[in-house]
Amino acid sequence: MPRATKFRIALVTAPNLKTSRMLAKAALQQRLVACANLIPKFESHYWWQGKIERSAEVLIVFKTTAAQLRALEKLILAEHPYDTPEFIVVPIESGSKKYLEWIQSSTA
Repeated sequence: MPRATKFRIALVTAPNLKTSRMLAKAALQQRLVACANLIPKFESHYWWQGKIERSAEVLIVFKTTAAQLRALEKLILAEHPYDTPEFIVVPIESGSKKYLEWIQSSTA
């Protein structure tokens, strides 16, 4: 079984489904991720340029490996329309053997 500690979840928010789909497709085509879940109709509240803002967004949940993180981040920063796109990484502590093997084989 692959060690779970080598797998990651990357969270990225985007302004709409069109942008989210474009980012997901690019990451999948480059085999940087095994899966991208798009969660639409998500409302974000945040500080931006000294004031509190609110906007509708789409949350993208990428499943990947630690080895692909730098390339994935580079893609997101290059293709994302925001000045400061969210790119937050969460380690995967454990998972089913079959699922982790699938992530590994899909990103190789």
